[in-house]
Amino acid sequence: MSGEVNEDIKALSFEKALEALEKIVDDLERGDVPLDQSIRIYERGEALKAHCDRLLKAAEDRVEKIRLSREGKPVGTEPLDPE
Repeated sequence: MSGEVNEDIKALSFEKALEALEKIVDDLERGDVPLDQSIRIYERGEALKAHCDRLLKAAEDRVEKIRLSREGKPVGTEPLDPE
């Protein structure tokens, strides 16, 4: 599928992309979509999945855990999963 067709995917929020991906899965599972259309929407689904994965990874990279002092008071943050 050409990049131009999937260019709109880059602008989608995680929730909208996931919603579009779920609709594609539903359409494909019904099995009443013509083969050529099935191939096109499958490819779009792959692009949506990749977009969701990128957004999720970016969100995970921003998640931090709060460091507590011995008294249990917050003293700062650190990466959740330091590399």
